[in-house]
Amino acid sequence: MGTVMRTVIVGGGVVGLLTALECARAGHRVTLVEQGRLPNPHAASHDRHRVLRALHPDDPGATRAGVAAHHAWRVWEAYLGVRCYHQVGALTGLAPHRVDSARALLAAAGGGGHALDPIALARRWPHLCFPAGAGAVYEERAGVLLADRILEAAVHRLRHHPRVQLLAHTAVVRLDVADRSVILADGRVLRGDRLLVAAGAWARTLLPPVAADRLVLHRQTVLYCAVPREQHHAWTGTPAVAALDAGSGAWLVPPVADAPLGLSAHEVARVVPSLAGRDAAVRWTRTLRERFAPLVPGFHPGWITGARDCYFVADAVTGGALLLDLADGEVFADAASAGGSFKFAPLTARMLAIRLSGGAPPPTGLRSLDRPLRIGTGRLPDPPGHLPEQRTW
Repeated sequence: MGTVMRTVIVGGGVVGLLTALECARAGHRVTLVEQGRLPNPHAASHDRHRVLRALHPDDPGATRAGVAAHHAWRVWEAYLGVRCYHQVGALTGLAPHRVDSARALLAAAGGGGHALDPIALARRWPHLCFPAGAGAVYEERAGVLLADRILEAAVHRLRHHPRVQLLAHTAVVRLDVADRSVILADGRVLRGDRLLVAAGAWARTLLPPVAADRLVLHRQTVLYCAVPREQHHAWTGTPAVAALDAGSGAWLVPPVADAPLGLSAHEVARVVPSLAGRDAAVRWTRTLRERFAPLVPGFHPGWITGARDCYFVADAVTGGALLLDLADGEVFADAASAGGSFKFAPLTARMLAIRLSGGAPPPTGLRSLDRPLRIGTGRLPDPPGHLPEQRTW
């Protein structure tokens, strides 16, 4: 029997948890360290729901990855033993002249979608107000991931796995790449043959400055709403909608299972210097209330049951994810997740498990995953003077 690989994973978000399961299934002995409880409600990936859609206009690779993620989540749903993927569909709003090419892009990636014109949109979902003249691509094989259920089920699986040790409420204060180890707040040292840092925004305090300096932290407000009982029928089967309003980037996640209607917009995603709680400021909740009043006919502030600020980290150069190879394939950092990485988590976890086992994974179509940036062989490019427009899903 060969030598058993010892893998240390820092961070108990969706990438850390799924990678731990993949590594354990590959025969590794895994120690996962999380500074809070498991699952941690303050983790960037902890939320009621997240959207899974495949179509990424003008990005064939990401669209292929989105199609693969759809199939991967169906497999994970069965493995975790919990209903966590509701295929209510997803709408990507586009200018009419872009709809056919976007549908063709999706089809070429192996996905299915229908082109809808403004009349069809208004007829199928009269409880939503789409931009005048807008068309859309409707994906039936897409929908809503119940994020909190996924994290809870993954933790449950890990707790009962004989090759996994979970260390909750355990803070990591330093990363020693050369020693393949992490130093804990209580002075203990955890060493492994392989090491993965997947600590979300907290990773910036552990990474080399050349990497940490180009990570940009964003804070975004989300409203959670209860749909009035008399409108439940209309909202049943409503898809997730991107770019409900092109000007503000308004988007919505429909109510599924016991999860509420989620409303937000790209205009309320702002760059912040550090984590500072999750309470939503009145300024941003008011902005969202005013934004959605004309977009969801009948919307009333009385629908709102809560508001929460979420955080995500993006690479200043690409505006997306950033995977770092810190030590020739033995130490990796899932440094920037951007806002839409939850849906790609099965692909990320599988790819990382293969790399941590010393293998070469097949391409995912996601540039940040397929070509990790290597630290120690040269300085990373400096961030540009301005940031690209961010997208959260």
